[in-house]
Formats: sequence, structure tokens, C-alpha cells
Amino acid sequence: MAEGCCNFARDYRVTLTNRYTKGLVSPDPLLGKMLIYQLLASLCVFACLASAQEFYTGQAARLIIGQKSFTDQYPGNSATQLGAVGGIAIAGDRLYVADSSRIGASPANHRIVIYDGISSFVPRPEVQPQQGPRCPACVGVGSVVLGQPNFEVEAAKMFPSKVAATTMRLATAVASDGKILAVADTDFNRVLIWRNLPTSNGQAADIVIGQESLDKLRPIATNNKSLRGPQGVWVQDGRLFIADTQNHRVLIWNRIPTSNDQAADVVLGQPNFTTVPQVDISRVSVDPKQNNLLNPVSVSSDGRRLFVSDLGHNRVMIWNTIPTSNQAPADLVLGQPDFVSAVANNVSKLCASNGKATDGTATYPGRCGATINFPRYALSDGRRLFVADGGNDRVLVYNTIPTTNGAAADAVLGQRSDTLNLTSDGAFPNFVSAADVIRTPTSLAWDGANLYIADPYNRRVLVYTAAPRLIADTGVRNAASREIFAVGTMNFGGTATEGETITIKVNYDEKDKENTSYTYKFPKDGTLRTAILALASDINTKNGGNKNVLATPVLRTSFFVLVLTARTAGEPGNLVSYAAEVAPVKEGETAKTLVTAGTGSLAGGQDAAQVSAGTIVTIFGENFTDRTASVPLNAKEWPRGLAGVEVFFDGISSPIQSVSPTQINVQVPIEVRDSTSSNAWVRAVFSDGRISYSAPVGVPIILQNPGIFAEEGTDPRTGIITHYSSSATATISLDGTAKKDDVATVTINGRSYSYTVLESDVDANDPSKANYTLRDKLVETINSGNGDPEVVAFPSGYYTRLRLQSKKLGPDGNGTPLEVKTSDSSGIILTAFNNELCCANVAGSRVSDENPAVPGETIVILATGLGAIFPEAANNTVFTGLGYSGPEINEPLEFVSSIAGGKTANVLFAGLKLGLIGIYEVHLELNTDLDTDPRVQLTIAQSFQVSNIVTFSLKNARKDSGR
Repeated sequence: MAEGCCNFARDYRVTLTNRYTKGLVSPDPLLGKMLIYQLLASLCVFACLASAQEFYTGQAARLIIGQKSFTDQYPGNSATQLGAVGGIAIAGDRLYVADSSRIGASPANHRIVIYDGISSFVPRPEVQPQQGPRCPACVGVGSVVLGQPNFEVEAAKMFPSKVAATTMRLATAVASDGKILAVADTDFNRVLIWRNLPTSNGQAADIVIGQESLDKLRPIATNNKSLRGPQGVWVQDGRLFIADTQNHRVLIWNRIPTSNDQAADVVLGQPNFTTVPQVDISRVSVDPKQNNLLNPVSVSSDGRRLFVSDLGHNRVMIWNTIPTSNQAPADLVLGQPDFVSAVANNVSKLCASNGKATDGTATYPGRCGATINFPRYALSDGRRLFVADGGNDRVLVYNTIPTTNGAAADAVLGQRSDTLNLTSDGAFPNFVSAADVIRTPTSLAWDGANLYIADPYNRRVLVYTAAPRLIADTGVRNAASREIFAVGTMNFGGTATEGETITIKVNYDEKDKENTSYTYKFPKDGTLRTAILALASDINTKNGGNKNVLATPVLRTSFFVLVLTARTAGEPGNLVSYAAEVAPVKEGETAKTLVTAGTGSLAGGQDAAQVSAGTIVTIFGENFTDRTASVPLNAKEWPRGLAGVEVFFDGISSPIQSVSPTQINVQVPIEVRDSTSSNAWVRAVFSDGRISYSAPVGVPIILQNPGIFAEEGTDPRTGIITHYSSSATATISLDGTAKKDDVATVTINGRSYSYTVLESDVDANDPSKANYTLRDKLVETINSGNGDPEVVAFPSGYYTRLRLQSKKLGPDGNGTPLEVKTSDSSGIILTAFNNELCCANVAGSRVSDENPAVPGETIVILATGLGAIFPEAANNTVFTGLGYSGPEINEPLEFVSSIAGGKTANVLFAGLKLGLIGIYEVHLELNTDLDTDPRVQLTIAQSFQVSNIVTFSLKNARKDSGR
């Protein structure tokens, strides 16, 4: 009921304001009805606020105005594109945007863009986005433009050639109460006022403040009529407020001016209208006080209090009532512990210590939730307070109006909770544009349900909506990888010997041996098995367990390994070091027990929350729905909604495979491939008809980030891996560059097949063409006529490799000999990975302990997140939510490599699997020198992105038997 009441309150406000401003409501006949509805609306507002959702650190924007995606930063001056937005305001159902700023961002479009009917393109969060455009979350088309004659003016002609009632030079702030419009025309040292809301392009202002007339500028002065670089303006309850920035003061008119150059009634920040400190901020020495200001850039009010962003003093000043006397002192300060401090990010006074330096002095984070650096705007919705903390690239959210100096915010917008939280030291690079990133926010506006944020460097306005925090932090993850933990291994061998001591060190610290070093001394009856179990137990339980790793023993009859897995997922785990050593019974002797550590540091940790377009992802969270449902993975099409649940990326309704209260499997729309960030949110209709929605989260989009599907369990998990062929196989690689007259020969059990490269096979513009032609001609030669009696040949995907497969099913084809050679001085290099065909199994059967893989065998894994494919003909058949329809031979644009058992596994094929959605099939030929291991570790990689680690069972019968 509260939700419906909230909607009524908002809709009533919009409707009534529209009717009043359009002259449709006369005060007398409808007064009684208006009072009744106002009472109902007030009650609803109370209910709405009582049940209101809160913003939280790290949430993403829901909508964007001014760009075509969350990562676009295109400079524009059309009805749909914005420049360096400086100021925003909302009144009634209108959004006003000052399309210029004073912070060095570009372009300055010297205009005000007015958007009519914002409720039509900024719907309530429970409403489904309209489908059709590439980005349904990218909204807004300007209705009216001021300062320019139309929306088609060339960028080079937007700078005003003269001062006039229709021109602006660096208009940086805008304000309206639904009746009048006021604009801070900063570089013309004036504020323009329209007595009625403008309805036509280029409409002239009616009144000017700060100048004698609309078409002239006077010399700079300091009095009760003058302005110097004003950057803030506000209209509230019949009053006009101006942040007269370079005069270091705020001016108040107790009534809206009705004539040009009307004098102000009250001044704040200075003792009188004629006093101003040194105006060069680089040389100014103005001590902060309770009643002074230094370069105030904004002023606002909630009808009761007054809020001023005191930029030069790195603070926000709050007056609990609207001041009526000159230089009235503020009642409260934010960003500083008191009224006499002005340090940017005053951490030593406002933040908790995060440790001690080597000299024993306390250290502090670079900032925290109480610090402020160059605040640009402060705005209250009547209950909360929002502060645009420009120098920290964030918006601080106070869930209630602070009552103490230096109070800390409850949440932060514009920073990702997993990397940059309330106490972070870092900052985003200047080029970053994402759904959850803000760069130097300069202005704020509130429409009763949504917070609008001016993001000038990204040339846009972001719309944030308070909503339930249903999706976990970094909760949109590659469905196969999920978490990618760094891993290290230690192999135990030799002979367990009484009195020898094994020591394992993890992030060893000489001052903290107790928690970073673990030892085991062999007793009389000690074994390698008991040693591993004891060490694993020590690492996992001693003093609560090692804080960096989890130890997992892997014990087989003749195979003993201790696996260390980082407790922290992702790249931080790669920083964990480890080592092992064995001390002999007597110094100088050689230990009989052998413990071999891997690389010295855990490896393989990656961020599974970075995903590519088309990836199958799992969204983790809570209370998504009260139902469970799924469709088969091999369904030809996945529904855009399942059991009442819908998922949106950039507002695009996305295909869903399964839903549950805590987990949703969905495909990232291929359409977001053109961006580097998207937002994601969930909408659900519960069994009782109730509608829920989540706050959006930011989703980093990259070109590829592979994940291998595996069984449930603790990482590294057992991979879902199958045997490739029921017949023996072998692979020949063609490398180098084939040239005219090169001869390549393949000999199979004494039968030779050759091809000589022709001049027509060679293309100077594409040297690789000859290799592909040579491979295909060898395949054709081996298969010509009735073909070779024992094998068939076929190409290996788009790689220049030739594959041979026995015509005999089962192990009878194993052992067929194979040789390759090339002519002298040949440019082509032929390499047979095996010297005989091998490894027949049952095609499609699972690799398991009972049916392990063998060295040299080809195995098949399933993966997702490998990115776009080629040839173009194949890529053009890939559609969101539909099974891949071919061609069967396709290949990811980014090369795929693989490591299995610490050795290179040859990638023979990688591509989208026919009939499946977002799932790739990868064929890997294992190294012939792998040892028996029930938990061989396997990864695939593309560029710098490495998949999760999966394991499989492998048996090397030849080595085990000593052959």
C-alpha cells in the first residue's frame, strides 16, 4: 500500500504542478478539492518516506541522459547528446540541464536544455523498460533549448558573439520552482530569469540580475546588485538565492526580483555587500570561520534549511533556518570537524586510523565517509542529504540530515564497493565511463523518487534510484568461472624418514612465524599421507586458520599433493607466496623426503565479474523470487522472462535459463558488445502478484573472459570434460610460411601423401593463405578416391592443423605409425604432435577416475565467455537468446591457449557449439609426457584473461609400468 501511496504522491505532484503552470487550475473553485488531495498526498508522502528504500555504496545508475550507452563520452549538442553538463534542476515534470561547466570539461555548449514530461521517460523502477533501441536505459530527448536558436547549431558557432537576452556564456547552474526559471550565466556575471516557463527555442529572458540590462555588461564592482562568476542559483518559496562564487558570498532576495538589477536583501559569507576578500584563490589567505565563505559554488534549500557548498574551504555549510541577517553564522559543517578547519580530505580529524607507520605514528586512509574534497553541490529531499563531493568523484548520501559537525555519510555513489569504498585511496582514471562511475559531479536534482547527477566529464546526467540491494557485490559472474581463485601446489615424494622435518611457509613473516610457518616432523611410523594431512590441518585450523590460503590434501595410492587455494577470489590471490623445505635428520645430509613447491606464488586468480557480451552469467543475490524454474540448456530459445522474473542489461530484456530465490542464470545481451560497462537489475512478479525490483549494479564488459564449466563443489572443481573420439587420432601442425615449390609429405603406416605448393596458392597480401591451402590439399590428397585404408583426414577448425582419425572403432586403431617431412629449404614446418595414432575411447563419455584421460588424447571441454567469433558469416548468425545455427567451423576472434598439468595443451578447435546458446566447445590435445594424476589442473586463456581452474583424472600407463 505504501508503494501505491508513493506513486500517487509523485503523480499528484506532477499533475498539479503541470495544471497550475499551464493555467488549468484556478485558485478559488478547486481550492477545496486541492486541499483534500494535498492532504492525501501529504499522508502518502509520509507513508512513502517511512517505507523508502535507501541508496547503498557501489550501486549503479538506472538510467542515463545525454549519451547512447553508459560508456559513450561523445561530445554533442543535439537534442539527445550533451556536453560538459554543469547544472541540473527539476520542477513539475520538467528537467532543466545547464550544458556547460566551470571545471575544464568540454564541450561548453552555452545553453539550457529542457526536457518535458520526464515521468514518461524516467518511469518508476517497477515498470518494464520499453524494448526496441540498443539501450532502453539511455533516455531523454530535449524539447526546448535556451541560449541557442535550435538544436542544430554547429559546435563552432555556439560561443556567443555578444551579450543579449537570448545568449549565455558558460551557463553553469539552473533552478526553477515550476513557475519561473533562473539561470546562472557565469561568464557574463549575471543571472537570467524567465517569469514564465520557456516554451520555445531561443526564448529571451525577461529579467537580469547582476547587470543593468539584458544587452550590456558593466565593470566589475562589489555591492548589493553585482555578481562575479555566479555558479549557483536556487528558487524556493518566493525567494531567490545566488552563489556569487568569485565574490565569496551567497545573496538572498526575499522576493523574486521583478526588475533588472534588483538589489539583494541578505548576504552570507561577508559582513556586508561591499566587502570581498582577495579574489585570486591561488594567493588567498582567508581563515575559515562559522560565518565566512570561500568560492561557494552552490546553494539550495529544503524549505527549512539552507545548504551551501563552500568549495574553497572543502566543506558544506548548513543553516537550520533560512538566514535573515547579513553574515549569519552557519549551524553545522560537513567535511570538517569544526568551523575553523579547511583541509581537503581531513582524514586525521575525521577518519579512523588504519594502522601505524614504522615510527609508531598513526596512519589514515586517503579519505573516508566523513571527508570532503572540493564539494560542488548539496541537496536535500527533505529527509536525506546528498553532497556532490567533486574532488573525490563521488556523491555522499546521508540517510538523515546530519546534526553533528563532520558527520560521516551512510553511502557513496560513483564508486564500486569492491575496489573503491568509503575509505579507499585510489581514484578512477580520467577516461573511465561506466554505469557505476561518476567523475567530478557538479549538480544534483530530485524528482521525488530519483536522484539526478550531473557528470560533466562523461557528458551525461545519471539517474539513480534507491532500491533493495538484492544483487550481491560483483554478483554478476561468468556462470562457468563464478570465482577464479589463485592456486598453488606442492608435490610430496621420496621416502618418509623418521626425524626429517617439513616446513611450509605461506606469506612468510619473520615476526609472525606462528601464523605463516607450519612444520611436521616425521615420527617413527610417519608416512607421506600423515604428513600431508597434518600440515593441511595445521594450515586450516591453527589459530583460526591461515588468513591467506585453504589447504586441500589430494591423496592417491602413489600420488600425494597439497593444494593451496587463495581465500580471496580474483587477482589479489596471485600475491600470496609459498615455499616448502625439508630438513634432514643430520645437518649436511640429503633429505630422503621430497617436497616440491610450484612457482613460489599462487597463480591463476582472475575477476569473473568482468564478462563479455553473449556470456552465460550467474547473478547471485537474495530474494529474487519465491519460485524456482528452468529451461533446458539445449533449448533453441531462452525466454526473456521466466516464472515472473526478468533481467535487464542497459534496459535490454535478457534471455533466462533458470531462476531461484538466490541465483539466476542469464545470457548477457550481445548488443552490449559496443560498450565497456553495463548496468544490470532484476524485476520479479511474486506468486502473490507483488512486484519487486533490485537496485542496478555495474557490470564491466570486456572482449572476452573465458570460464570452463565444472561440477559443483569447492574450487578447483572437477571439469565437465568428455573424451573426443571413439577412434584413435593424431594431429599435424603446419607452421612457418609456405612458398612456391615447397613439398609437404605425410606418411601413414608406410603410405606417403604429398603436395607441392603452386604459385597460385601464394598471396603476397595474405601469407597465411598458402598454409591453409596446403593443409586443405593434404586433406584432399589423403581422402581422394577411396581414401587411405586406415584413416580419414580433416582440418582442425581455423587453425592450420591437420587431424587424422582411424577408420577403426576402439583401440584397434591405436598405434598406427605416422611421419611427416618437408622439402629442403622449405618455408613450411610440419610437426606431428604424436608419432602414432592413439587414445581411442567412447566419444562423449565423461572423463573420470574410472575412465581417465591419457597423455596425447583429445578431450572436449565446454566454456562460455570467449567473445565474438569469425568468419563474419558465422558472427552474423549469433543472436541473443537463440541457439547458434552455424556455420559449424568458427573461431573466437581472440586466440585460445591452454595449460593442462603444467604443460601446453594444443587447442585443436574452439568455437560456438551448434544448437546451444552462449556455449563454446574447445578441443584440447593433451601433452604426451603428462604423469598420472587424479587431479590434473586445466585452464584456458585468451590474451590476459585466464579461466577458472578445473581438474580431471589422467592415467599414464606406460610411465607407471616403467615402459
